[in-house]
Amino acid sequence: MSKFTHISDGGHVKMVDVTEKQTSVRSATAKGRVHLQPETLAQVLDFKVAKGNVLETARIAGIMAAKRTGDLIPMCHPLNITHARVDFAPDASSGIIAVTASVRLAGPTGVEMEALAAVAVACLTIYDMCKALDKSIRITDLVLLEKIGGKSGHYRNPDATLYTTGA
Repeated sequence: MSKFTHISDGGHVKMVDVTEKQTSVRSATAKGRVHLQPETLAQVLDFKVAKGNVLETARIAGIMAAKRTGDLIPMCHPLNITHARVDFAPDASSGIIAVTASVRLAGPTGVEMEALAAVAVACLTIYDMCKALDKSIRITDLVLLEKIGGKSGHYRNPDATLYTTGA
């Protein structure tokens, strides 16, 4: 097993020094699912939720989370991301909203945590805006689908097809 990068020789937590790392274009895509009652999803899609436009609010929240990931996760570098996108694929019959986020930058470290944070916060925002209508909401399958760039190169989750088909 390799040495932990966030632990100093003295056993203290530390931020990894990326000063000397090569700048490259890096991207990451993550996905998650929000399970609602089909009646609740119908209200979301018909813009009848009292708190407002659920999906657009969740999109803004997800993008903001990507931009602020360094403030949320200890030892995560604050990054100057150059692109963040949050998309939704609702399936009215099952009551599932698939949430996908993609993040890009040119920099010395990857954006996997930013993509995952974007999905998580977008899902939590949907939950928050719909919880008065549906007490059984579940958030599942938060997963990194793909990352590109950096020393380790291209990674595609071998189970990605399980998460990309349907909602």
